[in-house]
Amino acid sequence: MTILHRPETLDEICMLLEELDDAQVYGGGTAIEILRKQGVLFTDDLIDAGRIPELRVLEVSPEGVRVGAMVSVRRMETDPAIRRVVPLASRTYGKVANPRVRNTATVGGNVAHGDYRLDPPTALMVLDATVEVRSAQGARTIAVRDFFTGFQETALEHDEVITALTVPAQPAHSAGRFVKMSSLGENDWPSASTAALLTVADGRRTLRLGLGALAPVPVYLALDISGMTAERAVSEAVAAAEPLMDPIPDIRGSSDYKRRLGLVAVREAVSSVCEEFTHG
Repeated sequence: MTILHRPETLDEICMLLEELDDAQVYGGGTAIEILRKQGVLFTDDLIDAGRIPELRVLEVSPEGVRVGAMVSVRRMETDPAIRRVVPLASRTYGKVANPRVRNTATVGGNVAHGDYRLDPPTALMVLDATVEVRSAQGARTIAVRDFFTGFQETALEHDEVITALTVPAQPAHSAGRFVKMSSLGENDWPSASTAALLTVADGRRTLRLGLGALAPVPVYLALDISGMTAERAVSEAVAAAEPLMDPIPDIRGSSDYKRRLGLVAVREAVSSVCEEFTHG
């Protein structure tokens, strides 16, 4: 029998996670319900995080945004402040599934799901985002680049809960793009995705890439493309990204098919940011 716990504070959540053997924190529930129906998630204790106001905060400053774990994916897509301060994140969250899911799914739940095909981590990695987590023993911060540790595994300990994400402001001299390639339908998991961020500082051009659905975990890489033409930057990005691709075959395509789509996504994303920076 499933027991639904409804704590009123973060401390209560942490106490429950410490006391219960195999509890699962429940946010929007979009991923949990699917996994339970598929018979791959077994727990008798669900902890509803919906009653805790501090998990719904959205703090915006010139330095960036701090987003509570229970903020919806849809708000990340549509909030004017998010669009202004971290536009790449906003555009990427807007590609998650469909509006019905985005209205229900939460920022914290999306990351906690740990799936290698998730859209947001690609952008969060290139934006230097961090995940704030808490347990009865205290709080800590984990870089999104270090958060995904293996196939559907994260750095989150069994007694920890995600409380917020912090995303630094997108640099003023930058251009960002998210490209998603799906084979079964626009709302389905991607076969390949790429987030690209091109920044210029002190005369140096840095290209950051986040790859989704192309390895057992989201992949991050960065290149110095100072002095390169757009064509060479694209070639260098493809050459650097291809060895890091290790796609998992499934009904969306073979490993080879996904790798080829991944290279297309990298080319398109890098070409786009180079063009935007040149003409923007």
